[in-house]
Amino acid sequence: MSRPGDYDAVRKDIIAQLKKPDYDDGSAGPVFVRLAWHSAGTYDLETDTGGSNGAGMRYEAEGGDPPTPASSTAGPSSSPSRRNTPGSHTPICSPRGRLPDAAQGAEHLRAVFYRMGFNDQEIVALAGGHNLGRCHIDRSGFQGPWVNNPTRFSNQFFKLLLKLDWKPKTLPNGVSQFVYVDPDAEEGDEPLMMLPTDIALKTDPAFRVWVEKYADDKDLFFDHFAKAFAKLMELGIKRDENDRVINADNVKGGYISAPKKSNHPTGPAKGAQGGCPVAASQGGCPRAKL
Repeated sequence: MSRPGDYDAVRKDIIAQLKKPDYDDGSAGPVFVRLAWHSAGTYDLETDTGGSNGAGMRYEAEGGDPPTPASSTAGPSSSPSRRNTPGSHTPICSPRGRLPDAAQGAEHLRAVFYRMGFNDQEIVALAGGHNLGRCHIDRSGFQGPWVNNPTRFSNQFFKLLLKLDWKPKTLPNGVSQFVYVDPDAEEGDEPLMMLPTDIALKTDPAFRVWVEKYADDKDLFFDHFAKAFAKLMELGIKRDENDRVINADNVKGGYISAPKKSNHPTGPAKGAQGGCPVAASQGGCPRAKL
């Protein structure tokens, strides 16, 4: 059990959970990156609500939001670090529906990310998180990895987005994405994929400028990603002159406590039809961007 504020112990707990030989590509790292993004990506600059403060991703009201498919897997994986960290903030959860819908286009991305205080360059830089991990049809409704080595951070996402011939494909669940069919692929090889929001980065002129820059210059991308991701993680966090978090939980923005999430996966049963569980009842499925 770590002491409140012992972040070195928290880091060690997280590192201990990273290696997962039987999960996806052998690492839970990409899922943790996605969880961190989904936790912070609920921020609204105008009302100063949402964001990382309160670690609301631990609770069903936020972690169970349909655009957060990774929660069904990494929630239990991260349970040891949660249980060993008694000094977490008071549980607070932002309103649902603030994360991007990956089936949309450029203006939708701008509406979501401008709400958090990001500009076009930062939107494209953060999209580079798709160098890590993959989509799962039973969680986000999409299927497949973006790059060939989804556990190594690089600028390959941007290179492939520009270089390859991406064709639209409708999955068995009715969801549309883009795939590259390699003519030299061997039987059993998994095709690479792109989300509609990814393709929008290439077709929108203002976004494409940065896609091209990052495809050509890995160091520039790494620098811009680090700054944009650090900004993302700090959304909703206030610090004093000693760098201590000074947020007053449950005071501003109408946050409410929520039931704790299950320590066990709660995604669809094996063999169940993929897609969003709220699609039928709410007229469409908001899906994860990152």
